[in-house]
Amino acid sequence: MTQDDRAPHGLTDRFLAFRDRKVSDPKFQRWAAETPLVRQRAKARARDLFDIVSGFVYSQVLLATVRLKLCEILADGPISVPALANRLAMTEDATRRLLDATTVLELTARRSNDRFGLGELGAALLGTPGLAALIEHHAMFYKDLEDPVALLRGHAGETNLSRYWSYARSEDAAAESGDAVAEYSELMSTSQEMIADDILAAFPPTGVKHWMDLGGGEGVFGAAVARKGPHAKVTVFDLPAVAERARERLKAAGLGDRVQAVGGDFRSGDLPKGVDVVSLVRVIHDHDDDVALEVLRAARQALVPGGRLVIAEQMAGTRGAEPLGGAYFGFYLLAMGSGRPRTPEALRWMVERVGFRDVVLPRTRQPLLTRLLVARAPDAPGQTARS
Repeated sequence: MTQDDRAPHGLTDRFLAFRDRKVSDPKFQRWAAETPLVRQRAKARARDLFDIVSGFVYSQVLLATVRLKLCEILADGPISVPALANRLAMTEDATRRLLDATTVLELTARRSNDRFGLGELGAALLGTPGLAALIEHHAMFYKDLEDPVALLRGHAGETNLSRYWSYARSEDAAAESGDAVAEYSELMSTSQEMIADDILAAFPPTGVKHWMDLGGGEGVFGAAVARKGPHAKVTVFDLPAVAERARERLKAAGLGDRVQAVGGDFRSGDLPKGVDVVSLVRVIHDHDDDVALEVLRAARQALVPGGRLVIAEQMAGTRGAEPLGGAYFGFYLLAMGSGRPRTPEALRWMVERVGFRDVVLPRTRQPLLTRLLVARAPDAPGQTARS
């Protein structure tokens, strides 16, 4: 690196270099903390920094809350500390320490007569099916982050997440056994339950003849499509062992005659043909660019001329959720060993590269959880995207 590489370029760079020097100067920090016009800004920045420092503690408090089933206990009504301590098999001191933490995090709230009940976030946690399973799942992610520098440099070896999501890096994913796919298939089903309604509200299956959910797991989203579009034929495509689990789940739900589960490897391109909608729900961000492009090409080949591609996943750069895409998913997928969070612009480039056109981004009710990108296949075979 030369000196020119680090030299400011333009007025913005020079201003930011000046700002960085000032903000990192202890004298300036003391001045800012004592000056009325900038004091609030200085306090807010200090709080933000210490929230980052303390974030791992907050996540562990949340994990303790889930494992102790604290929200389920409080859902029955406010409870005193002694009574709660008895329910949790903990001392009163430890119970109050837990409640002090969960209350400031708004998982619990103080009630009359020194009792505690659900806080706003605790009620939301209780009312979000499957979220507790996702929080439990993060225990292995925490272990992978024990040495983040080793992870970044590629020195961490095989990670817990790469073993858990074994299909993502497998040379022969289609050969995975039922036991190998069971745990992550259940977790994927849990996460799909949280977002299926949002996706179908933004892109309803009205008038769809044949919808294929590619990488559709145990069929939770495919079942939601069938219920919302009673005249649509629905196909769920996933690895053979996962498809077998989907058949069992769909049969138990009374949808075995309406939703077909097909096993295979979507990277091979050997997919059912003639469908008018292909959905990829939290699939593309699990894969590096080369594999993701293979999947998109396979999806295009499966579609009828003019058919629609629906990509549903968290996207980097989402306003109000920037840390989720830029930090959380960036490191989660790094530990997993495959994939990356992508902006809508990056996804648009990818789908247009394989021939899709007319890309739109329908609004979803909770963009923090999922966003949509919808694109149209060419109207005739062999037709390419517009330049």
